[in-house]
Amino acid sequence: MKTTARVSPNEQGPEDAVGRQTASGVLWLTAQKWVIRLLGFVTIAVLTRLLSPEDFGTVAAASTILPFFYLLSDLGFAAYIVQVAKADQRMLSTAFWFSLSAGVVLGVALIAIAPLMGILFSNPDVVPVLQTLSLWVVFTAFGSVPMAILRRTMRFSVLAAQGAVAAVIAQVVAMVMAFSGLGVWALVGQSLVAPAITAILAWIAAGWRPNLMFNRREFATMARFGGQVLGVEFVAMIRASGEAAVISSTLGVASLGYMNIAQRLVQVVQDLTGSAIVPVTTVAFARIRENKERLLNAYLRASRMSYAALSLPLTIVAVAAPMMVPILFGAAWSASYPIAQILAIAGTLTVGAWLDHGLFYGIGKPGKWFAYALVIDGLTLGTTAVLARFGLVAVAWGFLGVCVVATVSRWFLVARILAAPVRTVAGPFMFVITAVVTSGAAGWGSMLLTRSLPDWASILVIAATVTVIHLIVTRLIAPRVIPEGLAVVARSKWGKRIPFLRNGEEHS
Repeated sequence: MKTTARVSPNEQGPEDAVGRQTASGVLWLTAQKWVIRLLGFVTIAVLTRLLSPEDFGTVAAASTILPFFYLLSDLGFAAYIVQVAKADQRMLSTAFWFSLSAGVVLGVALIAIAPLMGILFSNPDVVPVLQTLSLWVVFTAFGSVPMAILRRTMRFSVLAAQGAVAAVIAQVVAMVMAFSGLGVWALVGQSLVAPAITAILAWIAAGWRPNLMFNRREFATMARFGGQVLGVEFVAMIRASGEAAVISSTLGVASLGYMNIAQRLVQVVQDLTGSAIVPVTTVAFARIRENKERLLNAYLRASRMSYAALSLPLTIVAVAAPMMVPILFGAAWSASYPIAQILAIAGTLTVGAWLDHGLFYGIGKPGKWFAYALVIDGLTLGTTAVLARFGLVAVAWGFLGVCVVATVSRWFLVARILAAPVRTVAGPFMFVITAVVTSGAAGWGSMLLTRSLPDWASILVIAATVTVIHLIVTRLIAPRVIPEGLAVVARSKWGKRIPFLRNGEEHS
């Protein structure tokens, strides 16, 4: 039996070993998202022309509760496995048998409560969709432990490859079902195929098999840590489900569909540039958490690069969404573009939340993150409930306001954890604000000047303008950011294959 899971996160190899693995992990998972999202753009562009807003709203409503049921089956054990000093066979087997058993039980429970969810969302079509999607919980729970093993051993290239394969197959299935006239079930099929294939591939890649053992002491240890992780995710799920229910009941399921498309556009951009932040930094921070100075430096460097990488494409979306949405999704979805513009601005603020999430989990303090999430998610849901009567745009502005409050509060939390001044923690964000405002204004001006051009041409001009100005401002205000980004690539396995990056690292 293979014992890849026994590698200790605290065992240090060469000084830069963690840096190389982190850089490679970020690049591999980012590449995976590019493959998935670029093909996904094609898929969603077709599906939005074959399916109705009600179809998307129905699946969005049903899907909001699924992660909550998965979290109950996992109980935060996967997060514990990733950061624990040593993962042995007894602990892993205990985690697996609990997750699988709980996944089956909760899947059955989900089928039973589906009619209640149909009443909650004022949409009877949610019932059969949710009952079928209960399989998602079982598939995901089945693959939870082998996925965690691959993460803790930093085999991100494997995770990236299997995720890309699963997503592509799922998208093909959705396209075939949509062209066959199966309507909303095309989206259901896509949602089920991806986790099923991902779980199978994870088991093959991990090379681990469980023993027939369940240890109560191991379970109790994992449950104490996992309970705090579960609390964080539980609050997030309650917030997401509550927002969907508020929007659906107040404005109708079609409005939920418009919101879903706007969120997808922003999430695609975030995935393409920053989706690797949480899974990679959680492991990286766990490996260096005993060295406080190194941890602080790593956090600040990651913060600078994360803000720079994500703020640029999000600024382009914030300016060009009026042209992007009709091209990508069709003219019928034009109501989504003002929402997407506001959410793109908010997305710039949430970059720090991703990094801080990885930090708190990596250093073994999920309880502090739970307290933060409880307050912020509660504020978000309350804001949505108050503003929903004024329309989706008002809801989006409310979310942006909450993001501002959340960002400032995180500065103080992280500063205390890292024993650093608040201004030091907030520093990476300050240059980003200047770059976003300056490049966004330039992009807005270029949009006004290119109104007579086709939409695709205007988008290209806007993207070029925003990119050039953003890079210039970043280079002037934060001259270390771009060289640091190149150094990250140079330290990765990819960078070793690029001569000019390799030479640059040798001379840095």
